[in-house]
Amino acid sequence: MRVLLIGANGYIGRFVADRLLADPAVQLTALGRGDDADVRFDLATGSPGALTRFLDAVHPGVVVNCAGATRGGARELTRHNTVAVATICEALRRSGCGARLVQIGCGSEYGPSQPGSSTAEDAVPRPGGPYGVSKLAATELVLGSGLDAVVLRVFSPVGPGTPAGSPLGRLAEAMRRAMQSGDGELKLGGLGAQRDFVDVRDVARAVHAASLSAAQGVINIGSGRAVRLRDAAGILARVAGYGGALNELDGLAGPHAGAVHTMHTAHASQLRATIGHPRSEPEHHTATSPAAFPYPDGCGTWQQADVRTARDRLGWRPRINLEESLADIWMEAACRI
Repeated sequence: MRVLLIGANGYIGRFVADRLLADPAVQLTALGRGDDADVRFDLATGSPGALTRFLDAVHPGVVVNCAGATRGGARELTRHNTVAVATICEALRRSGCGARLVQIGCGSEYGPSQPGSSTAEDAVPRPGGPYGVSKLAATELVLGSGLDAVVLRVFSPVGPGTPAGSPLGRLAEAMRRAMQSGDGELKLGGLGAQRDFVDVRDVARAVHAASLSAAQGVINIGSGRAVRLRDAAGILARVAGYGGALNELDGLAGPHAGAVHTMHTAHASQLRATIGHPRSEPEHHTATSPAAFPYPDGCGTWQQADVRTARDRLGWRPRINLEESLADIWMEAACRI
């Protein structure tokens, strides 16, 4: 089976490439904007006709699209997340290759959910920001294309390679700085949101399964369990070997928002750092100069995936627990000391 992978150098794409290369039945070709791609092509500016000619020459059986942008203004997000997918769909319609399309969507397409609920694929999407809107538009293009296609709505991917700009990536960096500077206390803010974290390697397994399946439509990929960011921070502190208390100042904590909540561990030392709005930050953080890192996915305080469709139609279940994912995040952060 020849697979054309678009976005092989991205966070998810790198693990998808590894997974596909491990399958001896797969012949993999990578298409992207970077110099290390097998074929260089910019989906945001390239024409469908040029991509069609390439598809007809390579004749893949499956096209996997992991490309896209997670940050930037509405125009940039639309160009890389929506226009790019329109180019892929049009090229596949024109091509004679008959390839199956596996599109990587995201949980942000759903927007905020009712706390305590699990979001299934038939939920009405109400994205809360330009990123979710741009990804939802791409999903609608795929679903309306008439192609043999499936969209995997990935919730909150974590694990090795987690971007430093993500909430957990920034938290790991704050802990690394605290360890390096000898600061004995971390002060955490903005961690009241609950998210469904799924390891990026499990996501790659889902992409592999979707490539081999006949499933169409939208399929959620998540753990099926919402975790508070403050609890994830506690796990990260434990695997990092921090002792003492994580002092939390959380604006999303409900009726007691703004109150400081202390989580104790088995050791007597203290540690301090804060999560809130991004800005230019000094190397050392104190309780009086908090660093702020938001979770700008437009999903409010709660998100949890209903993953029964992935189980039933792909035979997929998550295997890697959050503690292992966070341990890998910390290992990478610690190597920067």
